[in-house]
Amino acid sequence: MKNIQRDAQVKSSRKADALPENPSDLNPSIARVLDEIEEGKSSSRRSFLRLAGFSFAATAGACSRGKPQTALPLVQTAPEMIPGRAYWVATTSMACGAGCGALVRCRDGRPVKLEGNPGHPVSQGGLCPACQASLLGLYDSKRLQGARGPEGPLSEELLDLQLRDLFQNLRSSGKIRFLTGTVNSPSTLSQIQACLEQCSDGRHVMYDGISRSAILEAHQMTHGVRGLPRYRLDRAEVLVSFGADFLSTWVSPVEFAKQYARARRPEGSRSKLLRHWQFEANLSLSGGNADVRTRIAPWEENAALTYLSDRLAGQERSNPGLPALLIERLDQLLKELSAAKGAALVISDSNEVRQQLLVNQINQHLNGYGRTLDVSRPSLQWQGSDRDLHQLRQELENGGVDLLIVQGCNPVYDLPDWEEALKKAGHIVYLSRHEDETSPLATWLVSESHDLERWDDHQPVEGVYSFSQPLLPGLFAGRSLRHCLASWRGAAAEDVELLKKFWREKIYPTENAGEAFEAWFDRNLQRGVYAAKGIEPAGKKEFQRVELPAPDSETELSEGKLQLVLYSNPAMQDGRHAHNPWLHELPDPVTKVCWDNYLSLAPETASKLRLETGDRVRVEGEIGSFEIPVLVQVGLHPQIAAVALGYGRKGTDRFADIGPEWMQSKPTVAAGGQVGQSVSSWIAWKNQQRRFSAHEVSLVKLGGSHKLACTQDHHRMELPPHLAPKGGEVRDVVRVLPLAEVQGQTEQEHGSKHHVYKDLWPDDHPYEGKRWGMAVDLNACTGCSSCVIACQVENNVPVVGKDEVLRHREMSWIRIDRYFEGEGDQLQSHHQPVMCQHCSKAPCETVCPVLATTHSEEGLNQQVYNRCVGTRYCANNCPYKVRRFNWFDYPREDQLQNLSLNPDVTVRSRGVMEKCTLCVQRIQDAKAEARRNGRPLEDGEIQMACQQSCPSQAIVFGDLNDPESLISKFRNNSRSYDLLEELDIQPGVHYLAKVRKQEDRGDHHRG
Repeated sequence: MKNIQRDAQVKSSRKADALPENPSDLNPSIARVLDEIEEGKSSSRRSFLRLAGFSFAATAGACSRGKPQTALPLVQTAPEMIPGRAYWVATTSMACGAGCGALVRCRDGRPVKLEGNPGHPVSQGGLCPACQASLLGLYDSKRLQGARGPEGPLSEELLDLQLRDLFQNLRSSGKIRFLTGTVNSPSTLSQIQACLEQCSDGRHVMYDGISRSAILEAHQMTHGVRGLPRYRLDRAEVLVSFGADFLSTWVSPVEFAKQYARARRPEGSRSKLLRHWQFEANLSLSGGNADVRTRIAPWEENAALTYLSDRLAGQERSNPGLPALLIERLDQLLKELSAAKGAALVISDSNEVRQQLLVNQINQHLNGYGRTLDVSRPSLQWQGSDRDLHQLRQELENGGVDLLIVQGCNPVYDLPDWEEALKKAGHIVYLSRHEDETSPLATWLVSESHDLERWDDHQPVEGVYSFSQPLLPGLFAGRSLRHCLASWRGAAAEDVELLKKFWREKIYPTENAGEAFEAWFDRNLQRGVYAAKGIEPAGKKEFQRVELPAPDSETELSEGKLQLVLYSNPAMQDGRHAHNPWLHELPDPVTKVCWDNYLSLAPETASKLRLETGDRVRVEGEIGSFEIPVLVQVGLHPQIAAVALGYGRKGTDRFADIGPEWMQSKPTVAAGGQVGQSVSSWIAWKNQQRRFSAHEVSLVKLGGSHKLACTQDHHRMELPPHLAPKGGEVRDVVRVLPLAEVQGQTEQEHGSKHHVYKDLWPDDHPYEGKRWGMAVDLNACTGCSSCVIACQVENNVPVVGKDEVLRHREMSWIRIDRYFEGEGDQLQSHHQPVMCQHCSKAPCETVCPVLATTHSEEGLNQQVYNRCVGTRYCANNCPYKVRRFNWFDYPREDQLQNLSLNPDVTVRSRGVMEKCTLCVQRIQDAKAEARRNGRPLEDGEIQMACQQSCPSQAIVFGDLNDPESLISKFRNNSRSYDLLEELDIQPGVHYLAKVRKQEDRGDHHRG
């Protein structure tokens, strides 16, 4: 495979131990001391002691007596709680909005880890990065505490009294409106409906920060059902996506990733593997994984979809004015779609109703409804209506809303031009977890409970219910919307009783359960999910052709202009995770930049404008301007500029000093600043729908630069050419094979050894019992980064802040390297998770002077922390660059956040080397449990944190000495290979080559 590069998006000349070039590079506190010395305002001895205090404070603190603590034993514990042993509770995580089934690992009464629930019929195990990281939000000490009214803090009783009186006064003549994010909790919806029925004029409006309203409206028009179809990627042979990043942020990424990997596994039972086409302007995670990726401008999508729909309907029309390459690709696609009728699927993330109607027509021509997408049991994960939102704004501007209840959204941030309209509401009640952009407008501000501390139910797909239950008592007197509404309308009860009452009266009688309600409810609560029987939605559900609305008038860009494209990434999404440092430090799966958003430009566009990565520009358009740094990014359409939403949130100045304090440290956020730049005001309204690519902009280069913290420009793996075997060559670390070769249509043995080893090392590591190993299937890995967060949570990996990442000192134990192949419309990306390879002949072990890194009898490369003296010889000798040096005792001053630490894993101190341990604590726990029960370990019983969280099941762990184990079958797979196997260090982590289902497309234009 040629032209595969581990491309560096950001170039940095900073060395890890470089001294500051000028005093401005110093920590402000230390700089002040140095200034005093220079000006003669301070004695040298006192100044020295003050300076020394910064460096030695951690050491001195370790030697001092800690604060006395009182241990109060529980008088009576729950029967399932055994001190020191974990227990699991089924719940639902709404962190990403999709509602993934989760299992929460608890220790001594507190949750410490979220993992996917394999029994959930929608997500089927695995979790996205946001759901994994939501644990930290539970222990966020800056969450709202209690309630605030017009005159200051309120008790819960006084809050309920005031709002009960207000409801009573407005019931007969006032206008009450609910403004929420998507609510698919049937018990909460029943409370909202009960409130509306008591009002003379009440209405509920739902909207989503990243809108899918056009898909809902289009299916209302063509099928009579306002819902998202249940997309079934695993039933498709040809998948076509117009901008939908379904592997990362679109609708239900965990569900789709699992289906996608299953449909593309070459060893599966499918006769034909899924072939993926992606048409997009910006480079997305899904686009990088596509078999055929074509850049398309936003204003060309209408014409492209019309072309496909007309040709599939047998209509021949004149050339739609699209580029020749795009027409060529569409014609090739038409042949594949026609051959795959009944097994083809077309999706789009456009929020224009006309485009979604065209997508429905195409899927109807392809006989997709009932096969690759289903409207009989639609998805309820996203239900926002932009038309209802537009109507509500008109009511607000006219002063026609007496009471507005807001929950699950942040309208002042999501809809910045709404602020003046919201001020005209008579009263605003706002349920929130933080002081944010909307809270200053609230008449009553109510602390909302976290997902992990409240009772709830959800219906992600019609007929499928999942439950949430509190994992610990509420930390900040937070409340649910259901509980609040019941109290305010005069029907107060405990939240759990409200939930049970709904299920006892509405669901239980229809199910013929055959057992008492309490037993039936508790059984379903324990499983975390319930599938109802015989539920059919209302509506005709049969496709009906409708007249297409007129397309937008815009065609081509004005001379010298760019189209601004707004997108969401899996960390910040619509901004809901702006207070989570784990997600801020998670590198973007495509660009590998963290702690910032930026203006992405294609290389040819940047060259034309004489811009480089890090240059600051002012983006100017008809509605205003904003300043932002530039990132030169391959794969973009040359006429667009892309920026991620969800940044620039109020309160993110809290991360200014998140990193370690030392002589050269710099703040992650400037004083009074925020993480990133908000661009929500650039979401346009057209035809009562929000558009995320509707503004023409121009760029003005400003002076100075802004360093972007990128993890792709260091920790490189390289093999010197002279180590290639005689007559061979150094092979790529990511291997991509054509499908024909994998399916045995050629005789090449790609799984054979690269060359015959002549071993200079004795075989001094016999494995007579277990030999633990891991395998990563690159064909299944999508690069979603869920494993990165899972490892961070499981192993207490610290957040180091932007400045330390710039110094190449991030602490993540697992990284995902991203490689690009090809350019322009031929571009593909490959993702490779890399962790400690646990080599049998580990080069780190031979150079450690104190034997801190050793080999276990079960094949694990162990790190003995209390023996390590920090020489870093092992890191220098590691060819995979996966060892991390703990430069500091990273701040863990927030006692509440420390409750998220896993007690099974040591919190490492300053000056030691750390790296992946293959979750040895999980191995030991499983072995102890097997011994306790007097049975042998079963294959698959031990799951690594990264393995369990992976939505696509790309990671396998087990005993290599067991020939029947799944890991042995992976190791013996013809696609299996070792990373840098020319070095003959025999790693215990193996990789399966990626498979490309791609025919020869001939020579096409690039760029």
